[in-house]
Amino acid sequence: MIPALLHDLPPEVRFILGDLHYNAPNVHQVCEQDGRILVTSRYGPYPHTDDGKEVRRIFHKLRSMTIENFNEHFKGIFDGHGQVPTKGLINTQRFVLGAIFIYQLALLYWFENGLDLRVGLKAFLKAA
Repeated sequence: MIPALLHDLPPEVRFILGDLHYNAPNVHQVCEQDGRILVTSRYGPYPHTDDGKEVRRIFHKLRSMTIENFNEHFKGIFDGHGQVPTKGLINTQRFVLGAIFIYQLALLYWFENGLDLRVGLKAFLKAA
């Protein structure tokens, strides 16, 4: 599925950051065809000594400071560390999509009112 999604990216996207399972021949092929650079973890023992080692280190550090913090923040707000309050796949999907929608609305409200995104957002969402 990944190769089909890569073709839909805008041409400005030059780097594709992925986990180890993206390090596959078909993904490399699509990235090369589209003129993109694939940055993924590598198989094999550490420490890696290839030319891309430092680039991967920078990208993965950025990822850990952005995506991982967001995931933890989102799970904290919506009690995502335990069981969800729904049963069944469809109901759980609705719960998650609803949570994302509410989160985005709250961010929009916070932004339009010039509020600090790091202060009070969780309490605001819990009260909603």
